[in-house]
Amino acid sequence: MIIKQLSVFLQNELGRLEEATDVIYKNNINITALSIAETAEYGILRMIVSDTDKAAEALKECDFSIKITDVICIEVPDNSGELHKILRKLSDNGINLSYMYGYSKSGKAPLILKVSDPKKAIEVLE
Repeated sequence: MIIKQLSVFLQNELGRLEEATDVIYKNNINITALSIAETAEYGILRMIVSDTDKAAEALKECDFSIKITDVICIEVPDNSGELHKILRKLSDNGINLSYMYGYSKSGKAPLILKVSDPKKAIEVLE
């Protein structure tokens, strides 16, 4: 399914991530998935949250730079080779994967993927 992801651009400074999560917490928003990428100067906090619009507005009010992006969420069996099968299907259909994150638990692996064509990716992977 296609879902909304919230990206928050953070200075790579002590306490900045805590400030962002404090805004989320104080607005009673649940983080259901997240990933953090960083460089020496800044980080990108990517999150799936219970209320994307509310989170985006609250973070903007606190001077955070944010972006909302369409990503896809799929669940695959937690077996050897499943990720390779997904990547092959995307590649064979001309769909570029920019990044992904996920985890595995109880035999299933939910994955969040940022792809060049979310609608086509869903069709290909179903």
